[in-house]
Amino acid sequence: MIGFFAAIFAVLSWTFACSIWRRESENLLPRQINIYKNVLASIFFLPVVLTISWFSDAFSIFILMISGIVGISIGDTLYINSLKIIGTRKTLSFEALTPIIATALGALSLNEIYPQKVWIGSLIVSFSLLMIVRQNTFPKNDSRDINILGISCALGSVFCAVLAALMSRFIFISSTLTPLQTTEIRLLSSSIFLSLIFKKDFLDLFKNRSLTKQNHLSLILSTLLGTNFGILSQQIVFKFLPIGIAWTLLSLSPVCALFISKREDDEINNLTIFYSFLSFIGVAFALI
Repeated sequence: MIGFFAAIFAVLSWTFACSIWRRESENLLPRQINIYKNVLASIFFLPVVLTISWFSDAFSIFILMISGIVGISIGDTLYINSLKIIGTRKTLSFEALTPIIATALGALSLNEIYPQKVWIGSLIVSFSLLMIVRQNTFPKNDSRDINILGISCALGSVFCAVLAALMSRFIFISSTLTPLQTTEIRLLSSSIFLSLIFKKDFLDLFKNRSLTKQNHLSLILSTLLGTNFGILSQQIVFKFLPIGIAWTLLSLSPVCALFISKREDDEINNLTIFYSFLSFIGVAFALI
């Protein structure tokens, strides 16, 4: 049950944070938002570094650093770019691919054995979310090239997220590191990587005078929810649940995104609502 409730909290916090990041992408580049949230989040959890055995857990830490770079540095930058281009609900809907991909890769790489109902539940969720994507709700004034770019970023972020999740699950199986420790290691490696690769963007954050107090408060709130507590909750899910079941649960974000769609001028039709709740049924089927 710990894994289940952690997944629900992760979904809610991530969906809410995504809505803020999309709005703030009008003032900052996607990679600047990613730098901002990761550096701030790693500072919030900085005392945790004193509890980590950096030498005895060196191999596990190295794997987690790669996981942070792939999943948070690259994956989240692509994700926020997709949020800016095609919106929160459509970006979250591309998580349709994660349940079945994660279930298959978990079985192949981590030797996790899933009962038949988990495969069926994952397929139901994937099918439901893919049908949401097929709904013709993209704004008519968006060009085909823009939509393709947004979709490409969303798909890229999905593959980065699944790969990073597999690394995290492997570490939980093979080491004694806690979810809080793995969260901080991933955030630190991501922050350092982004700050070095995009040094100019990192420095420009301090010179950006267009950011108001309200912008900073929104970014701080979204960082606490979506990055600190969101990633921590996600790590708890990966610790207590097999990767396939974990991602099936975490893929419920599009259902939550329905509640913020009007704020983003995102059209919702009856089929979208039907398939969104069908995905929830698929999750329930996998867990019962």
